[in-house]
Amino acid sequence: MLVSVITPCYNSEKTIEKTLVCIENQTYKNIEYIIMDGGSKDKTMDIINRHRDKLPKLLKVVSESDGGIYDAMNKGIKQASGHLIGIVNSDDWYEPDTIEQVVKHYQKQPYEVVYGMQRTLLDGKEKLTVIYHHDFLPQQMITHPTCFVTKKTYEQFGLFDTQYRSAADYDLMLRFWESRQVVFTPVMQVLSNFVLGGMSSSQTGVRENARIRYKRGYMSRKRYQFVILKSHIYEKLNRKK
Repeated sequence: MLVSVITPCYNSEKTIEKTLVCIENQTYKNIEYIIMDGGSKDKTMDIINRHRDKLPKLLKVVSESDGGIYDAMNKGIKQASGHLIGIVNSDDWYEPDTIEQVVKHYQKQPYEVVYGMQRTLLDGKEKLTVIYHHDFLPQQMITHPTCFVTKKTYEQFGLFDTQYRSAADYDLMLRFWESRQVVFTPVMQVLSNFVLGGMSSSQTGVRENARIRYKRGYMSRKRYQFVILKSHIYEKLNRKK
């Protein structure tokens, strides 16, 4: 079974090599690798070109301006040929057997999301390793960097909503979950290593996640207003430090 992996990147010269190496070292070899570069101005493309001979033979590299990370992901998904599609950002990396484990646990459903445990790092140190079960999606996003989604799921239920800067993955997973047609398959082992500090861990992410939950009726208006106020105060106080 062909598995597609997408890496969106932009000016990622400091981090992308580890991401490329994790693809090269996968124990599962039938991989299509798609790199969506947003027109980097640094040495990102030089690093990618140095790795071309080691990366999967089914390799697509696109370097052009885009509308942000979710737009880049959407473009990659539209180009993907694999039955399952994973997304690994340019500062994250998979375990060597990640794709092998995903294929092993895949239940062969047309609409399916396979996801697993995520090791989260901060300042180069392991902060926590966690998995959030999909039954609690209205309260907590699952570990999106570990997710592999069937191509048919995207075709049936749509792509990332680019109105969001940080939480389009949460919006999309809720869309899948609310359909009651998508099967979620948890894998109880580490599939991805995620580095804190990006947009998803910012206060923008906090506010967008709250807005999504409020709009869908999973959060009261009073609670929503409290979260937004707290987020703005936190952001203001930390800006002064």
